[in-house]
Amino acid sequence: MSRKRYPDSFVHPRFWPTWCAIGLMYLAAWLPWRLKLWIGKLIGLAAWRLARRRRHITKTNLRLCFPELDDDRQRQLVRETFIANGIGIMETATGWCRDPEHLRHRVTYKGEHHLAAARAEGKGVLVVGIHFSTLDLGGALHSLFFPADVVYRPHDNPLFERFMTRARNRIFGRAIDRHDLRGVVRRIKAGHIVWYSPDQDFGRDVSVFAPFFGVEAASIKLTAKIARMTGAPVVPLMFHRNPDNRTYTIECHPRLEPFPTGDDVADATRVNAFIEAAIRKHPEQYLWLHRRFKTRPEGGESLY
Repeated sequence: MSRKRYPDSFVHPRFWPTWCAIGLMYLAAWLPWRLKLWIGKLIGLAAWRLARRRRHITKTNLRLCFPELDDDRQRQLVRETFIANGIGIMETATGWCRDPEHLRHRVTYKGEHHLAAARAEGKGVLVVGIHFSTLDLGGALHSLFFPADVVYRPHDNPLFERFMTRARNRIFGRAIDRHDLRGVVRRIKAGHIVWYSPDQDFGRDVSVFAPFFGVEAASIKLTAKIARMTGAPVVPLMFHRNPDNRTYTIECHPRLEPFPTGDDVADATRVNAFIEAAIRKHPEQYLWLHRRFKTRPEGGESLY
């Protein structure tokens, strides 16, 4: 992090809190495992008590997606979600700031042959991931088995964006801005694996409405579009923290076939069905803190 590699503007006092946050992430990455979990839990509990807006969003999402749960279980799941995401901050620090090799003994890879077979076709592979709280650590551990690029959303803070992108470029072959469709297509056509998570609401213009936990959700069409443009197989993948809070599982599923079908709603429904099934295994680890149902069908009222 020499001055030579950073603009002088990053020395401005407005960036000092960001430098402190980056320093704390480096420190957190080297803490003993139990201490990481304890601190992560405290972060999650503090956010659960103080972040009222995010708590409301999480509560609304879980009420919509798990109406079969009684009020007590839904409240418990809200709390567990914040704890899991607090731990996820410590996991992200570990994934970004340390060599993933030191965690090889903590990860199990299931269904590895599905990705190996898709890769062997020589057309590149589009991996469908999910926004679990473990996402960035999952990417780091996945790199121990397969090299991959990742599609990401740039951060608004330019200093943190630089830090985050450099960390991801170290883990992945390349970190690709989610707006750079040409870059994604080029990398896949060059035979690369590209990891892409299509489970957030990016608005009406790029989406169709498809069921997600029985609720009509704006579901982006880009998964099918990329597959159509590249001819690459689409392979679903999930990553989660095991109940012991010490080990992790990467689970690769068979490629989606036939995909794409030419029907955007049918294709989005199929992707959503995989994401839903993966979330149901470990619902507390999903990023329920974002407004998944922000965009509504014409005439629909806000759910938040």
